[in-house]
Amino acid sequence: MRAIAQDTFGGPEVLKVVEVDRPEPGPAEVLVRVHAAGVNPTDRWHRASGGLAGRPVRLGWDVSGVVEEVGIGVTLFQPGDEVFGLPRHPAPAGTYAEYVTSPARHLARKPANIDHVQAAALPLAALTAWQGLVDMADVQAGQRVLIHAAAGGVGHLAVQIAKARGAYVIGTARAAKHGFVRDLGADEVIDYTAADFAEAVQGADVVLDTIGGEYGPRSLRTLRPGGLVVSLASPAEAALAEAARAQGRRAGFMIVEADHAGMKEIAALAGAGLLHAAIEAELPLEEAAKAHELGETGRTTGKIVLTV
Repeated sequence: MRAIAQDTFGGPEVLKVVEVDRPEPGPAEVLVRVHAAGVNPTDRWHRASGGLAGRPVRLGWDVSGVVEEVGIGVTLFQPGDEVFGLPRHPAPAGTYAEYVTSPARHLARKPANIDHVQAAALPLAALTAWQGLVDMADVQAGQRVLIHAAAGGVGHLAVQIAKARGAYVIGTARAAKHGFVRDLGADEVIDYTAADFAEAVQGADVVLDTIGGEYGPRSLRTLRPGGLVVSLASPAEAALAEAARAQGRRAGFMIVEADHAGMKEIAALAGAGLLHAAIEAELPLEEAAKAHELGETGRTTGKIVLTV
């Protein structure tokens, strides 16, 4: 089969099309014929530095496709089923390929009313938002939720998930993207280049920080007592956690995990029309390097997807 691989760390140019053996599903695994694979910031991080693996790996985690074979013990799916999900994360998965194996319970059935490109854009970013807002923060109707980078890959899905939970949503974004963020359902949008969000927002129950750095300490100032900063970009350092405790607030860090139950929730929202990924670009597998170049501009809205 064809796949994207790299022999060394570096820029997008290290990504090459190679011919490799088609994998075989092991026990409790399925073989998926890939129709589309999402491109995420973690892909670029692993390409450039090895990321969590510390070595060159076959890139890609988001996938949407059709089950080709099932391994021994699989009961959830059968050949011909359309599925999508986040195989093996945070371990390497290699979805930039014509076929990929996945533990069956890292996938869910693709809603019939969305296509493979839309489905492939959802898993990593939507699960990140779901696990941060729901599993970690337990966002409830009527709560005030501040989402940083609300027009980004995770942020624009987080806005929709928070709204689906009944929250009052405040997003930060450049002025040019305010219309987009409001169309997603945000109740307020703050131009972080023109105003200090830490002064503009008060009484937030939850902050979803997709940026990291000094955004963590500044976000504490927006919280009500007992409120929570969920950091997706960098671990909450001891100083931040201590500062939060001293103020009667909380701070925590999470890494998204492969999650069948979470994927079923994402599928239900997408199937009901309550969750939709904005697609910045759709490129063929052979143009993976171009997809990475586009992502590194830092000016994309929504997701980039490779098609097979």
